[in-house]
This record gives sequence, structure tokens and C-alpha cells, in this order.
Amino acid sequence: MLRIDPGESFDYLYRIPADHPAGTHWYHPHHHGTVADQLYGGLVGGLIVDRGGDVPVTTDRLLLVTDITLDGTGAVVPATATERTVGREGRLLLVNGQYQPTITAAPGATERWRIVNACTSRFLALRLEGHQLDQIALDGSFLPRPTGHDSVVLAPGNRADILVRPQDTGRFTLLTDPYDRGSMMGRSTVGAGSTPLATLITSGPLRGAAPLPAALPAEDPSTAPATRRRTTDFRMGMGGGGMGGGAGMAASVDGRTFDHDRDDQTVTFGSTEEWTVTNSSPLAHPFHIHVWPFTVLATSDDRPTTGTPQDVVIVPPRGWVRLRIPFTTLTGRSVYHCHILDHEDAGMMATVVVA
Repeated sequence: MLRIDPGESFDYLYRIPADHPAGTHWYHPHHHGTVADQLYGGLVGGLIVDRGGDVPVTTDRLLLVTDITLDGTGAVVPATATERTVGREGRLLLVNGQYQPTITAAPGATERWRIVNACTSRFLALRLEGHQLDQIALDGSFLPRPTGHDSVVLAPGNRADILVRPQDTGRFTLLTDPYDRGSMMGRSTVGAGSTPLATLITSGPLRGAAPLPAALPAEDPSTAPATRRRTTDFRMGMGGGGMGGGAGMAASVDGRTFDHDRDDQTVTFGSTEEWTVTNSSPLAHPFHIHVWPFTVLATSDDRPTTGTPQDVVIVPPRGWVRLRIPFTTLTGRSVYHCHILDHEDAGMMATVVVA
């Protein structure tokens, strides 16, 4: 809700309460209408709340993934109207601002990789050649126990903490595979093939890896009964204004484009609500709400749920998700939106007031 104009500055003060969970977070500008362009240009950073020693590891790494398209002079290539409609995906995938960097480790090490999907629209389907990905956290919240995956899917805005435990020497590529997030205007969002992000290089004497922790310091999810149930719908359709200028595709929440001065949802502080977020469009939309994390109760495509708090969840094309949201920590006015930021900039965002 704050605007900082060119040449101006603003000092933020964050008071981290003693009971704030440790975890992996991030930050970026959020001025409506320019969010996608600014994030695409690289205005993004990682933010870790660290208690220290919660999971013993050899090395703790932040891997912040962004994408961008540059021309021959190094300037950012603007997104076309079609790319804004579907959600732009840059030709270059970067990790901490680097193109296909290398990560060195020793066999037997336990590495914690804090992976942030800071892409404007791209979904990441991550896998590491020759390794299982043992996930220990999602969106800054610990899981009850490590969960092994061949691949981990992160929508834009999602974060995952992964334990990587190399057992042998060699070179292993961290890849993102194509992910089907639907189609729009006859254009599929499925990429042509896997894209390398980074290379893990292991060398040195072989040694046994430490065992995985049997349990993790996960938050207990809210069990308070829901005092109210709401439904909110992410929509796309033909309309005036368009996405990125001109007539064309319009994006909205409940049929209304974002209005900074309008209060869309009013919630009683201290209550716990059950929200069903529906998606009447043919594209997947990552639902994100600021300030108040939720637990996923069910999804229309029966994806497994973690039972722990998160702040981004994929709403399938023509599908829905059901969420439990405790509005019990802070009062105030904030927003929820699609985390395909071209869609958010086009109006797929709404306000929520907790008082």
C-alpha cells in the first residue's frame, strides 16, 4: 500500500516477534501495474529468519531463481501483449543472478538448499540428477518430517528448503522440467524441454552421510473451527483495458479488477475462516495472500497436502482449492492475488481488511 517515487527513500523497521517461525522468505516491489516488470528486471532479494541449529547441515545455501530476456545490448526485452496474457517466461534462467553457476560439495555432506521461485510467471519443476530431493520446509514453514521427492514443483512465490546429500563424486545438473499450467488463446504454456539451472560438482574422499532428522520443528496447524466460509474466484476473459495496454484479455477477482481504495473482504480479527478459491479460467493461478498464512485442506486435483502453513498454492485450471486461514496474528489491510504477476498487474488482486 506504500508508494516510493523515483529519488525518494523510505526506512522499514521490522520487529520479528520471539515466536516467529524460522524460515525462508523473500521480498520485492509491489506497486500495482509495475510489479511484473520490476521483478522481471531483477528487483528481488532473499530474507531468512534464522534461529540457528534447527537442522544440522554442512552448508546452508540460498538459491534465488529468476528469469529474464535480454537483447544484444543487455537491455531487458519488454513482454508482448500475448506474453502478458499467458504470463511471461524469460529465455534466461538465473540463480542468484548467475547463469548456470556451479555448486561444490563433498560426498557425505548434508546441504540445505533454500530455493525461492522469484520468477514472474514461470513454474519450476525441479530435479537434481542422481539425487533424491528431501524437502524439509515449504514457504518458510517446516514440514513435520523430511519428505523425499524425485521432483519438487514451485509456483511463482513458493519457497522450498531441500536437503541434498551427495553420495558420490561427479557432476550433477539441477534442472527444471516443463510444467503444464494450462493454455490460453490457443497457446500452450508447456515448454519444449528441461532447462539447466546449476551444476553440483562433488569431489573428495567418500564418507557416510548423516541420517535425515526423524522429525522437524513444524508449527501446529490451527484447529479452531471456521467461523465463516467464503468463496472467491480468479477470472480471465475478454474485456476493455487489456493486459499490458489496449483491448484484450482482462483479469479479475470475482469479476472486479483491483481497486486500491476498495475493501473487498472484511474479516473479524481473531477468527479462523475457510476460503474456497475457484479458478474459472483455463490457466493455473497461484493464489497468494499477504500476512496470514493458510493450510490447504483439499484441492480439486487431489494433490497431497502438507498440513502446515504456506502462503502460495496452485489453483488448477477450471478447479479450486479449499483453505483454512487463521486471522489471529495481526490486524490491518493487505491483499491477495495471483502470483503470475502479469495477471496481478492486470487486476487479479483484491484487498482484505482484518479488524
